[in-house]
Amino acid sequence: MSAPDNPNPSASNTYTYVVVGAGSAGCVLANRLSENPAHRVLLVEAGPEDKSPLISMPKGFGKLLADPKHTTYSPVVPHAGNGRREEVWARGKMLGGSSAINGMVYMRGHPDDYNDWEAQGATGWGWSEIGRCFKTIEDHALGADDLRGAGGALKVTPFNTGLLVPALLQSL
Repeated sequence: MSAPDNPNPSASNTYTYVVVGAGSAGCVLANRLSENPAHRVLLVEAGPEDKSPLISMPKGFGKLLADPKHTTYSPVVPHAGNGRREEVWARGKMLGGSSAINGMVYMRGHPDDYNDWEAQGATGWGWSEIGRCFKTIEDHALGADDLRGAGGALKVTPFNTGLLVPALLQSL
C-alpha cells in the first residue's frame, strides 16, 4: 500500500515508533503506544485496505486464502515437529493481518506451552503472566472468570451451536 499524503505538510515526518505489520499484535501495539500524546506512531502494512466483504464473512476466508492480494504464502521446511511434511503457511496482508483471514476464530495456546517457554529461559512468558495479559485484552461475551477476561478491547463470542445444529439436522 502506498503511503498516504501528509495531510499537514508542515508536520514533521518523524516518528517516535514505527510498527511494521498491521496484524492483531501490530495494531494493538500501535494503539497502546499512541495513547501517550507525546508519541508519534506510524503503522505500516504491506497489503491493501481491509474493505473486502469477505473479511467479515465467516466463510469468506476460503476465498481470501487463495487471493495473493490479501495473502502471503510461506513454505515451511519439513522438520520433526511437522512430521517432515512440506507445508505452506498463509499469512494475511491487510489491516488485521492473519486475523483477517482466519475464519473469525480466536484461540490461545495451552498454558503448558507458555510455561515451557518460560522454563527454557523466556522470562515473563509463563502462563501466570501471559494468561493475565489475555484476560486484560478480552471482552468475552460469557463474562470474566478464572480463564476469561471482560471489558478489554478484543470482543470474544462463543460459537452458537444452538443455531447450527437444528439447521444441520434439517438438511439431513
